[in-house]
Amino acid sequence: MVWSRRAILVLLSAATPLLSGCQIGYLVSSAYHQVGLLNSRVPIEEALKNPSLTEEQRRKLRLALEAHRFAENNLGLHHSKSYTTYTQLDRPYVTYVVSAAPKDELTAYKWWFPVVGSLPYKGYFNPDRAKEEADEMKAKGFDTSVRGVSAYSTLGWFSDPILSSMLRYKDYELVNTVIHETVHATIYIKSEADFNERLAVFIGNQGTEEFYRLREGAESPTLAQIANNTVDEKLFSDFIFREMKNLEEWYAQNKSKPDFLQTRPARLKEIQQRFVTELKPHFKEKESYGRFESSELNNATLLTYRLYFENLGDFEAVFNKLGRDFHKMVEFCKTLESAKDPKKALADAGH
Repeated sequence: MVWSRRAILVLLSAATPLLSGCQIGYLVSSAYHQVGLLNSRVPIEEALKNPSLTEEQRRKLRLALEAHRFAENNLGLHHSKSYTTYTQLDRPYVTYVVSAAPKDELTAYKWWFPVVGSLPYKGYFNPDRAKEEADEMKAKGFDTSVRGVSAYSTLGWFSDPILSSMLRYKDYELVNTVIHETVHATIYIKSEADFNERLAVFIGNQGTEEFYRLREGAESPTLAQIANNTVDEKLFSDFIFREMKNLEEWYAQNKSKPDFLQTRPARLKEIQQRFVTELKPHFKEKESYGRFESSELNNATLLTYRLYFENLGDFEAVFNKLGRDFHKMVEFCKTLESAKDPKKALADAGH
């Protein structure tokens, strides 16, 4: 189905009475680009015949299609026509995400949007607009982060295509991404971005392991590599959350001092130095978190790690109690959509 830009803009009109002029402009621009993305989709079968695609890209298209079928049939996720089409982008990333946080505390700044509620990030199809947003937040005194995103979900509203930006991933990363985004299309709780992202991370990780266990067997070389990455992820998570806890204590003790902004860069640099000396030598995969030591570390970038990886153990506990049954896990998490505090309800269910 071809969507006209006018049709999508009409859908937005119901939300506009409560929005400011800036928000309306942002939503209209986002809708305009989203429709362009949808209208550039071609069926996978047609894309596979495109001579401009390499054989490796064709193989990954087939893999992504296989992963989506697996997510629907084996994991109990949303059945749709997503990932049965392909979109060739003219840029390395599909969107560019802006995050922000105060300089003296690890608390994410949140933007409010219709349907999804409050989010600790704001996405742009245009990288220049993302940079402008980040610059505006910097001028207000916030730490900021801008990162390119290779895939995202429209939360089941539309049939999402496989994007050319996704084909750069390693095979198991592509499978994980397809499952992750399909989780968002299945379960999405308004204004609970951290719960939503951690759920998608958890089922994405567990689902990818199950995919390769069934596809390649228990001795799968891909499973061995995934296991190495899981070890590295656990090492990094323990490290970064410990560092963030210590940083929060340092902020509480020092943010009122007149030289706080002058001493803060050195305090943040200490985290990267400890990463190099204490953590990096223990990684199973040499490239794990390779950009961390050279990144521009600030509160906004640190909070990105918290958003995706904190308290995954709560999901693990419930998954174990449900016999590691994906269908039961998905159905249970759907019940949390009506919970006053989904994170607390999850933790309680795991005890």
